[in-house]
Amino acid sequence: MACFVVPAAEAVVVTAVYLAAKKREMKIEAPKLANADKFEEKTSKITWSKRLSWLMGLLWGGVILLAFEHFWHGEVVPFPPFLSAMATPEDKAEMLHEMSTVGVGMAVSVTAAWGVVCAFVQAKVNKIKKAIKKEA
Repeated sequence: MACFVVPAAEAVVVTAVYLAAKKREMKIEAPKLANADKFEEKTSKITWSKRLSWLMGLLWGGVILLAFEHFWHGEVVPFPPFLSAMATPEDKAEMLHEMSTVGVGMAVSVTAAWGVVCAFVQAKVNKIKKAIKKEA
């Protein structure tokens, strides 16, 4: 019924953190761009904002698909209260239970999968850096 609300809330928070991280990285990068005529060794690394953008994509994609599916089945309606489960107190209890079990479970599993992907990518980057240092 409303299981997509929990990942949607996480997606909103992740988006805010992403925007803050992107702004901070741009602030750090701006002085380097001003001194572009100086030779600097470029280091390739995957920034925090890039990793957060992966999580944002996973979360927002899932939220949009789930919201559409719930709309398709009549669980989300285009008029207030927007969730058909909000009509009666019995349905509200069932909706809150679904949000606390299924919604939290989905949000945690997507975030865990993102963490595994980030760990795998970091291991690959470290392996490539080690190979480049070995060649030089």
